Amino acid sequence: MTGNRLSTNLYLVGPMGVGKTTIGRHLAPILNKTFKDSDREIEQRTGASIPLIFELEGEAGFRKREQAIIAELTQEQNLILSTGGGAVLCPENRRLLKCNGWVIYLYASLNELMERTAHSRQRPLLQTADPRARLEQLLLERHPLYKEVANITIKTGDRTIRQVVRTILRRLRQLEFHENSTS
Repeated sequence: MTGNRLSTNLYLVGPMGVGKTTIGRHLAPILNKTFKDSDREIEQRTGASIPLIFELEGEAGFRKREQAIIAELTQEQNLILSTGGGAVLCPENRRLLKCNGWVIYLYASLNELMERTAHSRQRPLLQTADPRARLEQLLLERHPLYKEVANITIKTGDRTIRQVVRTILRRLRQLEFHENSTS
Protein backbone atom coordinates (compact mmCIF):
# COMPACT_ATOMS: atom_id res chain seq x y z
CA MET A 1 0.00 0.00 0.00
CA THR A 2 1.21 3.47 -0.78
CA GLY A 3 0.09 6.97 0.08
CA ASN A 4 1.41 9.61 2.41
CA ARG A 5 0.02 8.80 5.87
CA LEU A 6 -0.81 5.16 5.11
CA SER A 7 2.81 4.45 4.26
CA THR A 8 3.72 5.39 7.81
CA ASN A 9 1.69 4.69 10.93
CA LEU A 10 -1.60 3.17 12.04
CA TYR A 11 -2.90 3.79 15.54
CA LEU A 12 -5.49 1.54 17.16
CA VAL A 13 -7.72 3.18 19.77
CA GLY A 14 -10.71 1.90 21.69
CA PRO A 15 -11.79 0.53 25.05
CA MET A 16 -9.99 -2.17 27.00
CA GLY A 17 -10.80 -5.65 25.77
CA VAL A 18 -11.82 -4.61 22.26
CA GLY A 19 -8.89 -6.42 20.62
CA LYS A 20 -6.46 -3.62 19.73
CA THR A 21 -3.35 -5.66 20.51
CA THR A 22 -4.59 -8.84 18.84
CA ILE A 23 -5.69 -7.00 15.70
CA GLY A 24 -2.47 -4.99 15.58
CA ARG A 25 -0.34 -8.13 15.81
CA HIS A 26 -2.26 -9.65 12.89
CA LEU A 27 -2.15 -6.50 10.74
CA ALA A 28 1.57 -5.79 11.15
CA PRO A 29 2.97 -8.64 9.04
CA ILE A 30 0.32 -8.14 6.33
CA LEU A 31 1.26 -4.46 5.99
CA ASN A 32 4.96 -5.06 6.64
CA LYS A 33 4.93 -2.77 9.67
CA THR A 34 6.39 -2.98 13.16
CA PHE A 35 3.81 -3.59 15.89
CA LYS A 36 4.04 -1.99 19.34
CA ASP A 37 1.65 -1.76 22.27
CA SER A 38 1.97 1.40 24.37
CA ASP A 39 1.13 -0.43 27.61
CA ARG A 40 3.76 -3.14 26.93
CA GLU A 41 6.33 -0.45 26.11
CA ILE A 42 5.64 1.23 29.46
CA GLU A 43 5.95 -2.10 31.29
CA GLN A 44 9.21 -3.00 29.54
CA ARG A 45 10.79 0.36 30.24
CA THR A 46 9.73 0.60 33.87
CA GLY A 47 10.05 -3.09 34.74
CA ALA A 48 6.64 -2.79 36.41
CA SER A 49 3.19 -4.03 35.44
CA ILE A 50 0.42 -1.56 34.61
CA PRO A 51 -1.52 -2.54 37.77
CA LEU A 52 1.60 -1.89 39.89
CA ILE A 53 2.17 1.50 38.25
CA PHE A 54 -1.46 2.40 39.00
CA GLU A 55 -1.02 1.23 42.60
CA LEU A 56 2.21 3.18 43.16
CA GLU A 57 1.63 6.30 41.06
CA GLY A 58 -2.14 6.41 40.57
CA GLU A 59 -3.86 6.95 37.27
CA ALA A 60 -2.28 10.40 36.91
CA GLY A 61 1.23 8.93 37.14
CA PHE A 62 0.38 6.28 34.59
CA ARG A 63 -1.15 8.84 32.19
CA LYS A 64 2.04 10.93 32.38
CA ARG A 65 4.09 7.88 31.38
CA GLU A 66 1.58 7.05 28.65
CA GLN A 67 1.77 10.57 27.21
CA ALA A 68 5.58 10.37 27.06
CA ILE A 69 5.57 7.00 25.31
CA ILE A 70 2.95 8.10 22.77
CA ALA A 71 4.93 11.28 22.05
CA GLU A 72 7.98 9.12 21.37
CA LEU A 73 6.30 6.32 19.39
CA THR A 74 4.31 8.63 17.11
CA GLN A 75 7.66 9.90 15.79
CA GLU A 76 8.60 6.42 14.54
CA GLN A 77 7.89 5.31 10.98
CA ASN A 78 6.04 2.31 9.56
CA LEU A 79 4.42 1.45 12.89
CA ILE A 80 1.15 -0.05 14.08
CA LEU A 81 0.56 1.14 17.64
CA SER A 82 -2.06 -0.28 19.98
CA THR A 83 -2.84 2.41 22.55
CA GLY A 84 -4.24 2.00 26.03
CA GLY A 85 -7.98 2.54 26.39
CA GLY A 86 -7.51 5.90 28.11
CA ALA A 87 -4.83 7.31 25.82
CA VAL A 88 -7.42 9.54 24.13
CA LEU A 89 -8.10 11.39 27.39
CA CYS A 90 -5.03 13.55 26.80
CA PRO A 91 -5.55 16.24 24.13
CA GLU A 92 -1.87 16.09 23.16
CA ASN A 93 -2.12 12.32 22.56
CA ARG A 94 -5.14 12.88 20.32
CA ARG A 95 -3.29 15.57 18.37
CA LEU A 96 -0.20 13.40 17.90
CA LEU A 97 -2.22 10.39 16.77
CA LYS A 98 -4.27 12.43 14.28
CA CYS A 99 -1.24 14.23 12.85
CA ASN A 100 1.09 11.27 12.44
CA GLY A 101 -0.96 8.52 10.81
CA TRP A 102 -4.36 6.91 10.40
CA VAL A 103 -6.38 6.27 13.56
CA ILE A 104 -8.63 3.22 13.73
CA TYR A 105 -11.29 3.11 16.45
CA LEU A 106 -12.22 -0.45 17.37
CA TYR A 107 -15.42 -0.84 19.36
CA ALA A 108 -17.67 -3.54 20.82
CA SER A 109 -20.80 -3.61 22.95
CA LEU A 110 -20.67 -3.29 26.73
CA ASN A 111 -21.69 -6.96 27.08
CA GLU A 112 -18.94 -8.11 24.70
CA LEU A 113 -16.33 -6.03 26.53
CA MET A 114 -17.49 -7.36 29.91
CA GLU A 115 -17.18 -10.91 28.64
CA ARG A 116 -13.64 -10.27 27.39
CA THR A 117 -12.40 -8.46 30.52
CA ALA A 118 -14.34 -10.31 33.23
CA HIS A 119 -11.46 -12.43 34.53
CA SER A 120 -8.53 -10.08 33.92
CA ARG A 121 -6.57 -8.78 36.88
CA GLN A 122 -4.48 -6.65 34.49
CA ARG A 123 -7.17 -3.96 34.18
CA PRO A 124 -6.76 -1.67 37.20
CA LEU A 125 -9.74 0.54 36.35
CA LEU A 126 -12.06 -2.48 36.56
CA GLN A 127 -10.90 -3.60 40.00
CA THR A 128 -14.04 -2.21 41.65
CA ALA A 129 -17.17 -3.57 43.32
CA ASP A 130 -19.12 -2.98 40.09
CA PRO A 131 -16.83 -3.40 37.06
CA ARG A 132 -19.78 -3.28 34.64
CA ALA A 133 -20.87 0.16 35.87
CA ARG A 134 -17.25 1.35 35.73
CA LEU A 135 -16.79 0.09 32.17
CA GLU A 136 -20.06 1.69 31.11
CA GLN A 137 -18.90 5.01 32.62
CA LEU A 138 -15.56 4.76 30.80
CA LEU A 139 -17.30 4.06 27.49
CA LEU A 140 -19.62 7.06 27.89
CA GLU A 141 -16.70 9.33 28.74
CA ARG A 142 -14.32 8.10 26.05
CA HIS A 143 -16.54 7.26 23.05
CA PRO A 144 -16.73 10.91 21.84
CA LEU A 145 -12.93 11.16 22.08
CA TYR A 146 -12.42 7.93 20.12
CA LYS A 147 -14.81 9.21 17.45
CA GLU A 148 -13.08 12.62 17.34
CA VAL A 149 -9.67 11.13 16.61
CA ALA A 150 -10.71 8.26 14.30
CA ASN A 151 -10.30 8.10 10.53
CA ILE A 152 -11.97 4.66 10.56
CA THR A 153 -14.43 3.10 13.03
CA ILE A 154 -14.87 -0.68 13.08
CA LYS A 155 -16.97 -2.98 15.25
CA THR A 156 -15.04 -5.98 16.52
CA GLY A 157 -17.67 -7.51 18.81
CA ASP A 158 -18.99 -10.68 17.23
CA ARG A 159 -16.50 -10.80 14.36
CA THR A 160 -13.45 -13.00 13.94
CA ILE A 161 -9.95 -11.55 13.90
CA ARG A 162 -9.73 -12.37 10.19
CA GLN A 163 -13.00 -10.51 9.47
CA VAL A 164 -11.86 -7.43 11.38
CA VAL A 165 -8.45 -7.43 9.66
CA ARG A 166 -10.06 -7.74 6.20
CA THR A 167 -12.43 -4.87 7.02
CA ILE A 168 -9.54 -2.68 8.16
CA LEU A 169 -7.56 -3.44 5.00
CA ARG A 170 -10.55 -2.62 2.80
CA ARG A 171 -11.23 0.64 4.65
CA LEU A 172 -7.54 1.64 4.48
CA ARG A 173 -7.57 1.14 0.70
CA GLN A 174 -10.68 3.33 0.50
CA LEU A 175 -9.05 6.05 2.61
CA GLU A 176 -5.86 5.89 0.57
CA PHE A 177 -7.79 6.16 -2.71
CA HIS A 178 -9.81 9.11 -1.40
CA GLU A 179 -6.71 10.89 -0.07
CA ASN A 180 -4.79 10.35 -3.33
CA SER A 181 -7.70 11.48 -5.50
CA THR A 182 -8.17 14.72 -3.55
CA SER A 183 -4.48 15.68 -3.42
